[in-house]
Amino acid sequence: MTATDDTPTPWLSIVGIGEDGVAGLSDKARALVAKADLVIGGERHLAMVAAFGRPTLQWRVPFAASLPEVLAQRGRNVVVLCSGDPFWHGAGAVLAEHLAPTEWTALPAPSTFSWAAARLGWRLEETVALGLHARPLTTLRPHLRSGARLIVLVRDGAAVAQIASYLEASGFGTSDIAVLEALGGPRERIRRTTAADFALTDVAAPVAIGIHVVAQPGAMIIPHASGLPDALFQTDGQLTKRAIRAVTLSSLAPRGGELLWDIGAGSGSIGIEWLLAARSNRAIGIEARPDRLAIARANADALGVPQFDLRLGQAPEALADLPTPDAVFIGGGAGRPGVLDAVWQALPSGGRLVVNAVTLETEALLIGWHGRHGGELLRLGVERAAPVGGLTAWRAAIPVVQWSVRK
Repeated sequence: MTATDDTPTPWLSIVGIGEDGVAGLSDKARALVAKADLVIGGERHLAMVAAFGRPTLQWRVPFAASLPEVLAQRGRNVVVLCSGDPFWHGAGAVLAEHLAPTEWTALPAPSTFSWAAARLGWRLEETVALGLHARPLTTLRPHLRSGARLIVLVRDGAAVAQIASYLEASGFGTSDIAVLEALGGPRERIRRTTAADFALTDVAAPVAIGIHVVAQPGAMIIPHASGLPDALFQTDGQLTKRAIRAVTLSSLAPRGGELLWDIGAGSGSIGIEWLLAARSNRAIGIEARPDRLAIARANADALGVPQFDLRLGQAPEALADLPTPDAVFIGGGAGRPGVLDAVWQALPSGGRLVVNAVTLETEALLIGWHGRHGGELLRLGVERAAPVGGLTAWRAAIPVVQWSVRK
């Protein structure tokens, strides 16, 4: 935000700075730094502006630990220096969440993603942009398919080597990798290799990786449709099978930016597919058995959604103090006393509830709730061809009764 005649002058300026340092700053950005009462930033950025002679404060790692110190400067003329674009995997958004719009202004510089796309000749709007400074590298997994282009920010050279090893182990070893160091500055260096041939030992931060994905024969590509193949999940048998899962996800209707409670998570398949549906989705899984919880965590990691918040517990007790859900799935335990009541009370107006049942007792319970609250009841039966003697016949799975409702 910038000040007008009707608004106060912002006390905080969020200034993007690149590897070219002061030379790359606009006249306005230089003027903000030159008159600042305090300049806050990382060690590298503060060194770039040392010639201005302004008082400085080096922020902590992680940056969120510095927030109280930054906010305590209200009333002073403060500049915070951020890499490139402060609002793309930067500190700008973190700061803005704690400030009124009139308190801050921002002057972004080109992001590392922009520099990388310019060096590689890639259309940025068609490229997956990921920041993995503080995220597991398995976050890459849903994006790996032949022809995909990824620009990935990483913390250091060791992380580059780890990603190359991960690609090779996952069946993408022939993918082309561009190692992009200190883009836009005097130390800029770009080297190309493949994941399988990666052998660089002198990669220096700041660094990004451009990955042009090539899938080798037999590599597992994660589909974008609901109802992933059952073989992609580890399971002890407690798994919502593919056909039922596809209908269940359709009933849950993930939209992006929403929170799911997955109660009776089992192998975690419903919560995992909810998260795969949109990168901005969140999910909390509740599972009563530690062994199954471990399986769900392994599945979430393997399928690229390590952010799945899996918790050991049993409903309704484990639901206390959880953040308000946008949708709830109950795959087990709906018949326990108080579970449906607790879920219904927690669900906001417009929230969705989907319950799957395989026992007559839970089916009867759902019929009663359907009578009181409406929604849709489905009885889902799936038959699969299987050998019988030397021939083939249909074998029916246990039918699933599903109640779905919008509150």
